[in-house]
Order: sequence, then structure tokens, then C-alpha cells
Amino acid sequence: MPKEKILVTCALPYANGPLHAGHIRSTYLPADIYVRYLRMNGKDVAFICGSDEHGTPITLTAEKEKTTPLEVATKYHKIMKQELKDLEIDFDIFSRTSTKLNHKNAQEFFLEAHKKGYIYAQDVDQYYCNTNKRFLPDRYVEGNCPNCGFEGARGDHCEKCAQALRTLDNPHCIICGSIPELKSTKHWFFKLTVFKEQLKKFLSRKELPTNVKNYALSWTENLQNWCITRDLEWGVKVPLPEAENKVLYVWWDAPIGYISATQEWDKKNGLSYWKNGNIIHFIGKDIIYHHALFWPAMLIAHGKYKLPYTIIAGEYLTLEKEKMSTSRGWVVWVSDFLKKYPADYLRYYLTITSPLATDMDFSWKEFEARINNELSDVLGNFVHRTLTFIQRFFYKTIPKPRKLDEKDKKIFAKIAETQKIVAQKIEEFNFLEGLKAIMELARAGNVYFNEKEPWKNKETQATTIYVTANLVHAIAILLLPFLPETALKIHSQLGHKGAFDELKWECAKEKVKAGQKIALHIKPIIQKIEIKST
Repeated sequence: MPKEKILVTCALPYANGPLHAGHIRSTYLPADIYVRYLRMNGKDVAFICGSDEHGTPITLTAEKEKTTPLEVATKYHKIMKQELKDLEIDFDIFSRTSTKLNHKNAQEFFLEAHKKGYIYAQDVDQYYCNTNKRFLPDRYVEGNCPNCGFEGARGDHCEKCAQALRTLDNPHCIICGSIPELKSTKHWFFKLTVFKEQLKKFLSRKELPTNVKNYALSWTENLQNWCITRDLEWGVKVPLPEAENKVLYVWWDAPIGYISATQEWDKKNGLSYWKNGNIIHFIGKDIIYHHALFWPAMLIAHGKYKLPYTIIAGEYLTLEKEKMSTSRGWVVWVSDFLKKYPADYLRYYLTITSPLATDMDFSWKEFEARINNELSDVLGNFVHRTLTFIQRFFYKTIPKPRKLDEKDKKIFAKIAETQKIVAQKIEEFNFLEGLKAIMELARAGNVYFNEKEPWKNKETQATTIYVTANLVHAIAILLLPFLPETALKIHSQLGHKGAFDELKWECAKEKVKAGQKIALHIKPIIQKIEIKST
């Protein structure tokens, strides 16, 4: 029988700036952990992502920088792709929504829905700038929110009270500063309300996590039809002759980018993942609405692809108890972090600190404490003391054990138990508890080492070190989805040969061979850090 296909996607990062720790924590890191685990278990999995390259923020940046939207998008596509690679986030493809294929697919989705009567045209009032002689898309207008009075509200949304808006008090064009007037223009709408009952049924699925389900269900009673066109030059052209100078809304073509990227990755069989596979979306909390309501409705209207199996939404990340702000520079940029610390330090801290489905605060002092007191003192210490003992007392050779006593047997039982726990937690998307179980295994190793006192007990010395070598081996395998660079270092220093990426999950229970030579040079796996107060 053919293997079950699994398609894992990550929310497409918007190509208007570099990545920060909030992006990584909510979306890309948990997805990478999950995919690495699936691959270690021999699953047929596709891991898909790309940059989201249309919409008004990019066109605004291009106008301010006197360049083109494509140049802006290309610049940040390259930056984000490298940042993800540097964090060991290993996509099968990192595509772009500006490809010809995605334009074609987005237009095909539109025409299919239009043919079935799910899209209609309607005249609406929209702000028009008489100075620039153009209709202004939502982000080209700012003013006061009529609901809460917030002065920085955009044409379609208030960030302070989270209300969707149609008009503003004291509006102004952000390009020239003039006061726009409301004028009638034609736009196209998607009949989201038609899919209310089908969306409720979709949201009742047990596979959907509570935070996604509750958030999306709260919107279903007040669904509104969705304007899916904009007055822009940059984007996917609306494929109707009467829609000249209109493009599709970015949230129409962006999720279709998942399909296009899969198709681009595997031209022959890529779409089979969408027709026959289990589709799992990893996203941030702020786009639950789009993935749990808009996107399923689009898929139902199109009718050729499966609905998502589940949607995993990471919650928000704050910095030192304050909301992150890219404009104020109050953020942990990925590129800045990686100039100072290894990628695995960020992967560890973002995973071990709080469950994915709850908000997390990034504290530099807590980061320092977790790296030094946990990753270094617990895991790094256990690995290093085992390997240096082999180096010093057994001529860099894993010793042959004698008869195992009860403590020895308990350690091997602990390895098998931990492997099952970590697997279960990853499959439940509970990455925090999975990583904690591995750290508990390392702690058990340190306790065992201290109790057995191999530096004193010569008769049991070889058996003790053989057992700890097996613990080190198991930790390397189990750690691979979470901290791939650290796992590779451990695996290499233990003297294993062969392709590390081809290791299977079941290898954690396999015993290392007595007589195996460890690496010639043993170095600490984890270096301690010091965060200087500013």
C-alpha cells in the first residue's frame, strides 16, 4: 500500500521586512520540529512555504523607497529564505506568490467560484485622492477610528479595538496628506455567508485545537461577504474584462500560494498531496480568521482539493512584558540573534518556555538562565562528562558492559519510555512537553552517573559508562527534531558514522556497539552565555 501523504505548510511570511522571534516561535519552528519527526518515522511528507508578495504594504514601501514592489519583495524573499535556513528550518520549497503559476492558480480559483455564482460585483463607496487621481486601497488611508477614537486607524481596520472599518473620522491620504473623498466604484465580493453551515461543520472537527476553534466560531454568527478586489497595479489581475485596473485581494492569492508552491516543488505529483493527503497548516494567532474561515470556504467553492486536516496556531510573543514593535525596534530580529548565538539556543528557548497555544514573553535574563542552567548544566554536562570519561579511561572506545544491575536496566527502560512520551507529545503538537521529557532523560543520566560513581567503582565502571553512552546516543536521536545542530554534534562526538539526516526514530532504542571509537577531539556541546545589562 502507498504511504499516507502529509502536507505541512507554514504561513507565508510577508515580504516587507526581515523575520523576528515572534514569527519563528508561532509558526516556523513548531512546524519544522513536527516535520523532522515525521521524516524520522518514514512518513511521506511535503514541507511547503514561500513569501507573500502582494498587497498594499509592499506597494507603499516601494513608493516611499522609489523602487518597484517586485524589487522590495525580491529583497525580503532572499533575506527571509536565508534566515530560515540559518535556523535549520528545512522546507522542501520556499516559493513566492508572485510566480506566474500562482497568478494562474489564483485566477483559476476566482473564475471557478465566479462560474458557480459565489462571486458578484457591487458598487461601493471608497476613498478617492483628487491630488493623485486614484482610488485609495485600505492602507493608503489613515484617520481616527469612529469606534474608539484611535488616531492611527487604517482604512479598513483599527489595530487598537480590532474593528473592521469602512469609513474613518478625519481621513487623509498617506502619500500626499490630502483629504480624500468618498466615491463610488465597483468591486467583487466572495459570498462567504453562503458557507456558514459548512464552516461550522468544519470547525466542529476534533482535530482542530481549541484556540483555533473558539476564535473562528466566534466569527461565524456575524459572517459578511468578503471584498476580494483592490485598486492596485501590483498583484494578481482580476480575470474579467470589466475589472480593468483591479487586482485580487492579497488574502485571496496568498493561501493559494500553498498549492502553487506544492505544484512547483513536484510538478508531477505535488497536487496529489492536496487531493489525497492530510493537510496541516501552521500559522500565527493573528491569521486564524483567514485560515479557518476564508480559506476553507475558498476550497469548498473550488471543489477540487481537501480541507485542512488541522490548523495549528501559535500565540503571541512579547518582549520583556511589552508588545513587540518593529517600528520602534522593540523586537528580537533573527539576523541579530544569530550574530551572537547558535540557532539551537533560540530553538530551545522558544520551545521550552511555554506551550504553543499560550502567549509567551521573551526575557533575555530568562534566556540566559535556561541556556546556562538547563541546556548547558544538564544536557551539555551529561554528554560531556560521559564522552570525556570514555576518552580518559577507555582510550576513546565505548567499553564492553558486564551484567546489568537494576539501576542499569531502569535507565534502558527510561530510554524506551521517553521515546514513547516524546513521540506522543510531538504528535499532539505539544512540543514543550516533548522537549521537557528529553531534558528529564538527561537529568536522569546525571543522577545515574553520580550514584554509580564510575571514578571510584572499578568493577562496575565499564557497565556504567556503556549505559551512559547509550543514554547519550538516545538523547541525540530524540533531540534531532528540536535541536538539529546540537544533536549532530552529540552524534558525531559519539563516533557514529553515516548520514545523520537518515536516522530513524526507532534508532533511539538501539544499543551502541561496545568497541566503537568516539571522536578524536571532544569539545563541550553547549557554551554558556552572559547577557550584559544595557
